[in-house]
Amino acid sequence: MIRLDNLSKTFFKDGAKIEVLRGLNLEIARGESLAMLGVSGAGKSTLIHILGTIDHPTGGHLHINGLDVFEWDEKKKARFRNATIGFIFQFNNLLPEFDALENTMMPALIGKMSRKQAASKAAKLLGEVGLEHRLKHKPGELSGGEQQRVAIARALVMEPEIILADEPTGNLDTETGKKIEDILIEMNRTRKITLVVVTHNKLLAERMSRRIGLRDGKIYDYE
Repeated sequence: MIRLDNLSKTFFKDGAKIEVLRGLNLEIARGESLAMLGVSGAGKSTLIHILGTIDHPTGGHLHINGLDVFEWDEKKKARFRNATIGFIFQFNNLLPEFDALENTMMPALIGKMSRKQAASKAAKLLGEVGLEHRLKHKPGELSGGEQQRVAIARALVMEPEIILADEPTGNLDTETGKKIEDILIEMNRTRKITLVVVTHNKLLAERMSRRIGLRDGKIYDYE
């Protein structure tokens, strides 16, 4: 499903070379749930952005479904990303001028789905995450937990094979975070979506089928 081959990422700052990721090799199976842990600055978010084809590696390869995705031009990568990968971020990245339904529809509209079909799918997904009564509420009218539920529905609207979640509960209180965890776990179990979660939350990590750590730009088994 996902395979990293000797993947690296290097930055240069004030003339100094910073190796964020160093020769990573990793395989993630279809339908697996994987937690990625490590201290701040370990390269977790950089890696998840590369997995999502938002950022580019300096060296090595990323294969998704056997395809070397960084051989493609930006337009082809964008189409693939919208169809195959759903994203959930710590601060949800909802568009404040649009309501919950419109935010959830956005990837489908970008993917050329009809507005009627996109609205129907979005409404169904928002109902599944318990927001059927909040379709016309804008982000500023929703609680933090409700905003994150909209983000989950948005991530699912294109029926992606992969969900990448970067600290999905990091901005929420414990009780609300647990509810979001439950939705993610159920989504992985029932939809067989490959789920990769960056988190500092060890309780969430323990609910994943596998855990890895990042330290000094390298992967290690986290148990």
